Amino acid sequence: MKKQFTATLAVAAAALLLGLMPAGAQARGQGQQGSHPGAGAAGSHEPMGMGSAMSNHGSANNANNSTARGPKTPGELLTQNTKLSSNLAALLPPGTDLQTAAQGFKNLGLFVAAVHVSHNLGIPFACLKADMTDTAPPTGTTCAPDTGTGPKALNLGASIQALKPTMNKSEVKSAIKTAKHQAKTDTHSS
Repeated sequence: MKKQFTATLAVAAAALLLGLMPAGAQARGQGQQGSHPGAGAAGSHEPMGMGSAMSNHGSANNANNSTARGPKTPGELLTQNTKLSSNLAALLPPGTDLQTAAQGFKNLGLFVAAVHVSHNLGIPFACLKADMTDTAPPTGTTCAPDTGTGPKALNLGASIQALKPTMNKSEVKSAIKTAKHQAKTDTHSS
């Protein structure tokens, strides 16, 4: 039993050093079997499974770079993935700098889902980003009065509700589901 635990611990440590173990698995700790690696927190409205998978996307191919300083930021991943960058740029207003747009998002999957929500629902991306990252929208951007000035960042669902108050909970859930699917498709196909 002790040898098996030691071997498992060694494999986990090696995977962690190579940046191959998803962040969600790191947070769950060793010894917890049966938990689903892609399951997000109940009601979190964040792309399920995208947190860890998207934040480390590409790290297996570039392990030396990611082990020195951790997972890559969404902006770094977009720099590497020109196909995805091109697809997302087409969904944002002309002239939008993707690096700047991605700043503040926890992971690439959440950023991509936010871009799709913005495009699908006609919500200005700058306002959605301000709510989700708890930052002020750029000067000259017209958003809801308290966008980006609340005490903390909102999840995707709460941001949609704040910016499109006429949508009911069922419509918000549906919009999130569609955006998650689009984000997953985009990130896996590029």
